[in-house]
Amino acid sequence: MQTYGNPDVTYGWWAGNSGVTNRSGKFIAAHAAHTGLIAFWAGAFTLFELARFDPSVPMGHQPLIALPHLAALGIGFDETGAFVGGSAVVAVAVVHLVGSMVYGAGGLLHSLLFSGDMQESSVAQARKFKLEWDNPDNQTFILGHHLIFFGVAVIWFVEWAKWHGIYDPAIGAVRQVEYNLNLNAIWNHQFDFLAIDSLEDVMGGHAFLAFLQISGGAFHIATKQVGEYTKFKGAGLLSAEAILSWSLAGIGWMAVVAAFWSATNTTVYPVEWFGEPLALKFGISPYWIDTVDLANGAHTSRAWLANVHYYLGFFFIQGHLWHALRAMGFDFKRVTNALGSMDSASVSLK
Repeated sequence: MQTYGNPDVTYGWWAGNSGVTNRSGKFIAAHAAHTGLIAFWAGAFTLFELARFDPSVPMGHQPLIALPHLAALGIGFDETGAFVGGSAVVAVAVVHLVGSMVYGAGGLLHSLLFSGDMQESSVAQARKFKLEWDNPDNQTFILGHHLIFFGVAVIWFVEWAKWHGIYDPAIGAVRQVEYNLNLNAIWNHQFDFLAIDSLEDVMGGHAFLAFLQISGGAFHIATKQVGEYTKFKGAGLLSAEAILSWSLAGIGWMAVVAAFWSATNTTVYPVEWFGEPLALKFGISPYWIDTVDLANGAHTSRAWLANVHYYLGFFFIQGHLWHALRAMGFDFKRVTNALGSMDSASVSLK
């Protein structure tokens, strides 16, 4: 974290990031624990929604999120929204709950028993994952592994659609989808992705993304910094604060894109499972509203899905700007000091 030239700076308990800044073992513990929390939410919320699911009301008109995503993957529900696969839905929930315990245990092990800093580990392979924030070779090695894991996850999704099938709103049924690896179409969909109406194109984009991620991951693991490490290449800027800011920027923009996509696209987010497309409004900030009136003032799953994603993305991007400015050396204490000086000057004039 930014210390503004003071090597002895300390942070309060609330500054959680400071505790893992230069301690890769604790950093991994935090990653594992966060993953466990996410998995626990997915499993627990699936069971919670399943307990309150009303088959007499269209799924898209109920306050649900986990079940619509499962239905879109062809799990648990038929084309009418009828509940037909209770054991499959429960199995998905239980796998996530068990996984959350495994991740939680991993977080505890790394936090309490394993080395707080990986460079102190007795395992040679583990020492490769030490954190050296201003060392591009170290950072590119770690980044490469992340990209490969992401690529493998995307391949799982593509293969699920190919062999099991996903819900196609065009025919109102689950069908197997073979990806369409058309590079021209993929390029053009950069500018009209909100209007994509072909599952083959959706899967083709994912297949291409998997190729890029795995190839990029292998490249980052195999290569090292080429030439002199100059300011143009990030020397002096590649830091814990900077990398945190980039991470926040990435997740923030993905949330904003997901908001716009889920608000209007009915191929990836079928009306049957998420409700009717939304209308974009502007007040103090953009927001989406339902285009149908539901009983008792209820909202579609699409409405809160889009709005929550947008506002989370908005605040993530503010966090990105905060940490990016700190990484560049801007001292926010100067702002409070300046405001304090203005107050003092105002009092003295009185």
